[in-house]
Amino acid sequence: MSEAPKLLDDLLGAPGPSGYEGPASQVWRRAASFADLSTDALGSSVARIGDEGAKPLVAVVGHIDEIGLVITHVDSNGFLYFAPIGGWDPQILLGQRVEVQGPNGSVIGVVGRKPIHLLKEEQRKSVVELRDMHIDIGASGEQEALERARVGDPVVIAADPVELDAGRLVSRSLDDRIGAYVALEALRRVHERGGLRVGMAAVAAVQEEIGSHGARTTAYSLEPDLAIAVDVTHATDAPGVEEKELGHHPLGSGAVIARGSTLSPRIFELLSETADRLDIPHTIEASGSRTSTDADVIQIARAGIPAGLVSIPLRYMHSPVELVDLADVDAAVELVAGFALALDGELDLTR
Repeated sequence: MSEAPKLLDDLLGAPGPSGYEGPASQVWRRAASFADLSTDALGSSVARIGDEGAKPLVAVVGHIDEIGLVITHVDSNGFLYFAPIGGWDPQILLGQRVEVQGPNGSVIGVVGRKPIHLLKEEQRKSVVELRDMHIDIGASGEQEALERARVGDPVVIAADPVELDAGRLVSRSLDDRIGAYVALEALRRVHERGGLRVGMAAVAAVQEEIGSHGARTTAYSLEPDLAIAVDVTHATDAPGVEEKELGHHPLGSGAVIARGSTLSPRIFELLSETADRLDIPHTIEASGSRTSTDADVIQIARAGIPAGLVSIPLRYMHSPVELVDLADVDAAVELVAGFALALDGELDLTR
């Protein structure tokens, strides 16, 4: 894969911070028209194929939300103040262009603070904090600002996807629009190829960045017999990243299959066997007490749901310039699709 698919490009272009995923979810739902589509009260989406009541039911879960900001105050001069949605490095925000999702549509603004010329010596040496920043939308005062932006409006970085050489893609929200894309694209390929002997559902889960709430409620209501979470992991070929701590999964090395204390050993083996059988490039990642993905809440839903985790190597996580190799994305799609097509009713996931 050397060019970003249109669905992925559309997903990356749609705003969708945790709790405000509507625009991104609508893109995903339109693309899922080939399947049996349902939604829930939190906003998670489920696209399902296979015979009604087919067992086992495998859910492939990617979260569709991204980190963002929310407006907390509009001052008398028309400047907007904000709080984070999800985990931010404040240094990344300073000087960024942003899009406020206002009552009448998207409003462009910039994140600013006092210029360096006016900072005291000790301020120049200290790390900037979110409370020292504001958003400037060019309003002349409070009333004008409130016509365009309200307290509670969500904000995302204004950063369109950019394709680099060698099939690599840069964008905000790759964490984890890429997982939601993989889940749906794998479902589509299985649907088109035929031969599915079990039930399969792709899930675009909401609110992962603030506690995996969507995956928790959907795992409860959908009641899958097993699940695969699809997320991103840190690419280990970026400067300063230690392979001895994270393992070896650079960009271009394929899908990353996780194994660890919270993940099903049998699902790991089946994923590994699928990758070997289909000659899909892959690496292995280990986790101890948690994976920090939706797999953590899925595996303890109801009476417990056996869970696996497939990830895509990504550089510069939680920034406007997240970077992936599109070949790794396609490897993840093929791995998940191949895994689902290999399942049958005799599956034993006993630990």
